[in-house]
Amino acid sequence: MKSIKLATSAAAIVAVSASAAIARDQVQIAGSSTVLPYAAIVAEAFGENFDFPTPVVEGGGSGAGRKKLCEGVGENTIDIANSSSRIKQSDIDLCASNGVTEIQEVRIGYDGIVFASDINGPDYAFEPADWYNALAKKVAVDGKLVDNANKTWADVKDGFPAQDILAFIPGTKHGTREVFDVKVIEAGCEATGAFDLFKDANGGDKKAAEKACTALRTDGASVDIDGDYTETLARIEANQNAIGVFGLSFYQNNTDKLRVATMGGVVPSVESIASGEYPVSRPLYFYIKNAHLDVIPGMQEYVEFFVSDDIAGPDGPLAEYGLVPDPELAKTQEAVANRTPMGPLN
Repeated sequence: MKSIKLATSAAAIVAVSASAAIARDQVQIAGSSTVLPYAAIVAEAFGENFDFPTPVVEGGGSGAGRKKLCEGVGENTIDIANSSSRIKQSDIDLCASNGVTEIQEVRIGYDGIVFASDINGPDYAFEPADWYNALAKKVAVDGKLVDNANKTWADVKDGFPAQDILAFIPGTKHGTREVFDVKVIEAGCEATGAFDLFKDANGGDKKAAEKACTALRTDGASVDIDGDYTETLARIEANQNAIGVFGLSFYQNNTDKLRVATMGGVVPSVESIASGEYPVSRPLYFYIKNAHLDVIPGMQEYVEFFVSDDIAGPDGPLAEYGLVPDPELAKTQEAVANRTPMGPLN
C-alpha cells in the first residue's frame, strides 16, 4: 500500500460527520457514537488515499444504526452500521423481513468503559457491587430486597467520600449501556446477593432476575445521557461532584479534565484491556449490507482499508487514538476479503 496520508484532527472528524454534500456515490454510515471517531478517521484517510469520495459518517447510537441498516436495500438506505454492542437476532430478523439477507460482521478492536469524574475530585476504587448499590432501584439488606436509600457514596462503602450520588450513564439506545448493564450492574447485583433474591422472588426465573437487577432508581441519582460522551463531559463540568461513564478513548483524549477510577483494582488502559485484566471492556463492530458492495463505489475498498494492518493494526492511527487492536485481525481481513456473511445467532 502506498504511504497513507491521515487527517485525524478534531476538525477533520467534524467535517466527515457533518458533510452536507451527500451524493449516492458516497458510502453512507451511521450508528455508534463510540465507533464514530474511529470511522471518521478512516473515512477521511480513505478520501485522501483513494479515488473515491470520502464516506459520510453519522452517529445516532448503535441500536439506531442497526435499525437503519435493516430498513431495506437500495440507495435510500445506509450501507454500514457502526455498533459498540453486538447485533441482536431481532436486528437480523428485521433485516431479513426487509430484504437485507446477507450481513457481514466486522470486529474492529476493543474499547473499555471507564468511570471518571472531575480532574480535581477524589480518587475512587470501584467494584461492580458499588455501582449496583449506588444506582439500583432495589438492593439487598440483611437478606431482603429493599428500596435503595443510599444518598452518598459514603453510604455505599466505608472509605468513600460523603459525596452525593450523581451518575451520568449512557441512555438505553447506546451500545455502551448494554455493556454497563451486564458487566457492571448485573455483576454487582450478583456480588451483593440481590440476584439470588430476585431469582427466588420470580420462581427461579433467571431472565426475570436479570431484568430486575437492571432496574435503576428514578430519584435523580442516575441520569441517562442520550447524547454522546461530550454531553456527559459537559454535565460533569457543570456538576463537579458527578461521575460519568465514558469510553476509554474519549477519556484518554480528555485526561486534562477527567480523573479515572479503578475497577476491580485495575487501572483502565490499552494494555490492561488487551490483556483481559480490566473487567469492563467490549468489542467494537460495524455491520455491512452485502447487497450494496458492488453497487456503491468504493464500499469494498473502504471496508478492506478499515481493517488493514496500516489502519487497525497495533501501529495504526486507530490504536494511536485509543482503539485496542484485535489480536485476531487477520481472520477479520480474510472474512472481509471473502465477503463472508454472518449466520443466525440463535
